[in-house]
Amino acid sequence: MSTFINNEESNKKKVIFIMGATGTGKSREIEPDSDFTAEDFCLQAIVHIEKIRKTQRVPIIVGGSNSYIEKLVEDPVFKFKYKYDCCFIWIDVEQSVLNCRVHMRVDQMVKAGLVDEVRQIFIPDADYTKGIRRSIGVPEMDRY
Repeated sequence: MSTFINNEESNKKKVIFIMGATGTGKSREIEPDSDFTAEDFCLQAIVHIEKIRKTQRVPIIVGGSNSYIEKLVEDPVFKFKYKYDCCFIWIDVEQSVLNCRVHMRVDQMVKAGLVDEVRQIFIPDADYTKGIRRSIGVPEMDRY
């Protein structure tokens, strides 16, 4: 019986993806005005995957928007699924547990200065369709 990691029947390189629902802490954005697109994600992922592969290790991609991962794997431009053999691991939790985690995380973020931090990037007439400004809760900061 062959395993994913040692499957010698396939000449494809191995890549593991760990994914999960929103709120499980998979990813975060850095620059408020940056617009890190799915294509940006794909280009960066390929560079890092190849770097890791050169060390004879299996790359593990943790997090990232599911739509970004789908673009990486399915887009014919990147030919990812023809070069790589992928294993997808979905982190799932019961909804009540997820809700509790999200509420606790938001409370911790507020205590750590989230409101003041977001106020620094909140501009009433800014474009809230790009970068970190499109994050859940940021456009709603005008209520506080």
